[in-house]
Amino acid sequence: MNASESLLRVATVGGPQGLRGEVRLAVHTDDPETRLAPGTSLQTEPVAAGPLTIADLSHRSKHWYVRFEGVADRTAAEGMRGVVLLAEPLTEVEEDAWYPHELAGLRAETPDGEHLGEVEGIRHLPAQDVLILREHTGERTLVPFVRAIVPTVDVAGGRVIIDAPLGLLAGSDVPDDADPEQGEDR
Repeated sequence: MNASESLLRVATVGGPQGLRGEVRLAVHTDDPETRLAPGTSLQTEPVAAGPLTIADLSHRSKHWYVRFEGVADRTAAEGMRGVVLLAEPLTEVEEDAWYPHELAGLRAETPDGEHLGEVEGIRHLPAQDVLILREHTGERTLVPFVRAIVPTVDVAGGRVIIDAPLGLLAGSDVPDDADPEQGEDR
């Protein structure tokens, strides 16, 4: 893994706001006030757009806005649309919290050790996060990233355990004796 692969996406630059170079951000961090504080220098994707230093940060009407040093007008701000702002991972580690780059590439197994496939990444949906699993059959499955279904994440061991309910994975079948008209036994 090279150095840029270990950087985390903290925000994406949106459209300009006003005439003085301010831009709206799509924020991808839980702590924008720290990660985007004035004076903070951030790497960018594409690399040629940065590094960028935050000159000012504000929060208005549920949205975050920044001005960057050296970006003084609306035209310059418009040229930054779509630039991704990247930062180093924080050194504090929360229990049961993983960065997307730590999950990508992990081997997925059943509780019995059967190989299911490989985790491609994570997607943040409104209801909950889901792991993107590339099953060994080649099919892509979204697995709810909840303890009941993913009881173990072992980054050091290079694996996750997925205890999938029947029918979640593409390779799982509903038993032949199941009657869809009857529903579950009560």
